Amino acid sequence: MATTPSSAMRSLDRAFDVLGVLEDTRQPLRLSEVARRAELHVATAQRILNVLIERGYAAKEETGYVAGPAAVATAHAFLVNNRLSQVALPVLQELAATTSLTASLYVRVGHFRVLIARVQGRNPLRYQLPIGEKLPLYLGAGKALAAWLPDAELHSLIEQSAPFTRVSGEHVTAEDLAADLDQVRKAGYALSLSERAVNVTAVSAPIRHAEDVLGALSIAGPSSELTETDHTRLIGEVCRAADAIAARCP
Repeated sequence: MATTPSSAMRSLDRAFDVLGVLEDTRQPLRLSEVARRAELHVATAQRILNVLIERGYAAKEETGYVAGPAAVATAHAFLVNNRLSQVALPVLQELAATTSLTASLYVRVGHFRVLIARVQGRNPLRYQLPIGEKLPLYLGAGKALAAWLPDAELHSLIEQSAPFTRVSGEHVTAEDLAADLDQVRKAGYALSLSERAVNVTAVSAPIRHAEDVLGALSIAGPSSELTETDHTRLIGEVCRAADAIAARCP
């Protein structure tokens, strides 16, 4: 029996659902857990995993399934060909040198942000985020992307994310998040204090080209070493750098 276009698309969607499960995990998953997280029948998940393993996008270890090495090649192809990261790199380097803080570039993928470039300053953060790390949109630099979402997507993000508690212990309701993102949009930048990591202050700004938000530029450093006067200076540096990147994009 021939595969209809609709069933082919459904199969593709399911394959991406399984890939997304493997992408988000930090440890090998048993087949039953992959099926549960992807909301698929176990037999369907097994068939998809078999194809992904054959193509190198999944691998089976002794304790379960993980993402495969082909995903690295796909990521490399993106980084090599992505115009934004190429244009942004010298600006990131200059920003890190000027502020002594870690400068990062993020792009949005659904309701997440993905790190695609990073330059360490003279005062590096204690933790190191690997390129490709996926982080939420409703915390830290993610807000510089979330604030410019179309209304329907913004509502969906808020509905799915809130309520939540920041690492600082601050409880955030849906109303709080909506007000926070509205303020970010009005100000043109996001200032985050211990939202995702303790004792970390981050300043981020959207990279806007015409009507599009191409990504978010962020700098981060220890809160204990940054005063309110520093915040004002850093906001100016980040916004100017974000505008410089946008101006260089075709």
